Amino acid sequence: MNSSRRQVLQGTTGMAVMGMAAAAGLFKPGSAWAQAWNKAAFDTKTMADTVKAMGGSGASESKDIVINSPDIAENGAVVPFTISSKLPKTQQIALLVEKNPNSLVASFTIPEGTEAGVTTRAKMGQTSNVIALVKADGKFYYVSKEVKVTLGGCGG
Repeated sequence: MNSSRRQVLQGTTGMAVMGMAAAAGLFKPGSAWAQAWNKAAFDTKTMADTVKAMGGSGASESKDIVINSPDIAENGAVVPFTISSKLPKTQQIALLVEKNPNSLVASFTIPEGTEAGVTTRAKMGQTSNVIALVKADGKFYYVSKEVKVTLGGCGG
């Protein structure tokens, strides 16, 4: 079998699987890409500015949000984070690093009826407070944790 035929078969098999998953209602085509990118939120420098750019007026501290990450990151270029929320009707989870040039690192939309938890990696230039910002039922909540960085990730 020549390589071009093999590539066509592999491509059509993948498209068939995606089509069956869409027909079964496992996902809506384009739903992952349909979300608008909030450029203003990613340009913010503080949590208060981020909340405002995301449409809120303020955030309350909550013990129903958990950040799992290393207390000391040996390499700030790749710091793993897991954020989970026990707040009912969680709509969005965002990760902020206070001392990064732009504090908002990642933002995830949580579909209704799914478990509110995300895992990601972030670049940290220096030791900083890390904030998990959660939008639940139209209101914003947060929890923070200090992560020490021994080797900087933003050019350090």
